[in-house]
Amino acid sequence: MQLLKWIFGAKPELSDAQAQKLARWQALPEVELRSPIDASRYVVVDVETSGLNVNKDRLIAIGAVAVVNGKIALRDSLEIVLLQQRVSDKQNILIHGIGGTAQSEGVPPIDALLTFLEFLGRDPLIAFHVEFDQTMIGRAIREYLGFKLKHPWADLAYVAPALFPELARRCRSLDHWMTHFGIGNYARHSALADAVATAELLLALRQKMETRIPVSFQGLRDMERERRRLTHPI
Repeated sequence: MQLLKWIFGAKPELSDAQAQKLARWQALPEVELRSPIDASRYVVVDVETSGLNVNKDRLIAIGAVAVVNGKIALRDSLEIVLLQQRVSDKQNILIHGIGGTAQSEGVPPIDALLTFLEFLGRDPLIAFHVEFDQTMIGRAIREYLGFKLKHPWADLAYVAPALFPELARRCRSLDHWMTHFGIGNYARHSALADAVATAELLLALRQKMETRIPVSFQGLRDMERERRRLTHPI
């Protein structure tokens, strides 16, 4: 039996209440990704982790804020710290500021991830450098909730240079784009603060985007694909 668990992975054990929450989320209808930004809700997300290795490091916190009908809705936001069995090292804590006590008294991972899914609903996700956030959240959901998260994401790290190719060489990080557009950040490397800054970047990009195509989530993804083809040709 232990060998089978090692090969196939142990199935997470959810309480009846937790299983019901997950079932309600899974039953939600899909959203229309071509709806205009002024009639949509997007969730902008950022994570804090114990390091940058997506295969070994752990998800510590999720910060998310909604962009509702083209405006940042600060009241529609979430910041949650996952309970850590092992506190991350001091150098890591200096980066994200989530201390040992906060980590050891965090929300149990199953409940934290269910809370995130309830907040998210079926609305699409936006991040800056999606691969990292998507991988860390997806890995945690697979480990603690037992399924693969298949959800639409858009990456502003590709959308921004697609709109401003002349800035692509010198604007590579979120900090670079924030500086260019004069976007502040009240607590850099706080998951929620970085999510808010990313949401502000989305709105800063909107005006330029409107000169090319109607602004919708699908439009963001189309621009991302266009930029990826240019930078990573087959």
